[in-house]
Amino acid sequence: MIRTKTAIVVGAGAATEVELPGLREMLGKIAQGFDFQRLGSDLATPEIEQFDKLFKRVKGEGEKLREAGLRIRAGSRLSSSIHALLQQHGEDKHVLAAGKLAIAHYTLLGERQSAMEAEPRDPGDMPFRGSENWLFQLGHMVVDGVSRSRAEHCFDNLHIVNFNCDRAIEHYMPWVLHSGFGMPVTEAQDLCSAKLKVIHPYGRAGRLEWQEGAEAEAEWGADSPKALFKVAEGIRTASEFAADRQLKATMQAGLTNARRLVFIGFDFNSLDTSLLFQERLTHGPDTLVSLGEGDKAKADTIARVLRNLGGIAPEALLAMHFGPSWQLLANHGLLIES
Repeated sequence: MIRTKTAIVVGAGAATEVELPGLREMLGKIAQGFDFQRLGSDLATPEIEQFDKLFKRVKGEGEKLREAGLRIRAGSRLSSSIHALLQQHGEDKHVLAAGKLAIAHYTLLGERQSAMEAEPRDPGDMPFRGSENWLFQLGHMVVDGVSRSRAEHCFDNLHIVNFNCDRAIEHYMPWVLHSGFGMPVTEAQDLCSAKLKVIHPYGRAGRLEWQEGAEAEAEWGADSPKALFKVAEGIRTASEFAADRQLKATMQAGLTNARRLVFIGFDFNSLDTSLLFQERLTHGPDTLVSLGEGDKAKADTIARVLRNLGGIAPEALLAMHFGPSWQLLANHGLLIES
């Protein structure tokens, strides 16, 4: 069980580790899907034709949405992510509408095509098989050493900020409780709905059927283009998140109260970092950072960002791991649980 207030920040690198689209892959797919110049030719893909049909359903706006899609395609060459690109076009309602629709579509498609199943294949297994992934390692720490009678306290000290729009964490955790405590899945879902705290600064691709909220419902990996417009309403831009005082305050409270910060697949790009550290942390939490093998050259810069914006005190632990995130959690499990 995680016994000390801990905030886990999840980035695009964590998504790729469980076979979901990362930042560049998502942006590339959207750019390909908005190549409307191929319409009517043998080069038109089903994705291009699907977006064209969806845009035609918006009375009087179809042509403007296609033009917005072409602007997104052109801008993708110079942007680090679709979220950064939407921020650049924040005053253009058609670009925002087309971009959010594409994020919702490719997030749900990514869920559907990943190895994360709607339900485990075998009783007692997880929907994403194996232990060499960060969701399994986190789940292990959540239930480790907790009695069944105290299961409702598993998430008391855990605060998650997820910069991805998928629902992998929320989908996986009920199965952790189901397997760890032998409770019915429906009971585990109710417990997660009440206790699991996950903030999505950029929104999410709908809520799972057991989750509370006003967003459109979408089952894991849903394939329902008719509902896509409603699901897309749950996607936010950076500016929309910054303007939501309640959501921002909830995220900030979780970070401020945390004695430990854990970064999983977070690449410290300028937009996400500015959203995360809108207020400088001053309490000097111990910090663990999981980075890709190719990020070693950025280590000193990231350390400086964490000290200046994250308020990591000189005497506080700052450990960086270059490799899979699950190894960071496995190596530092004793610290995180203590």
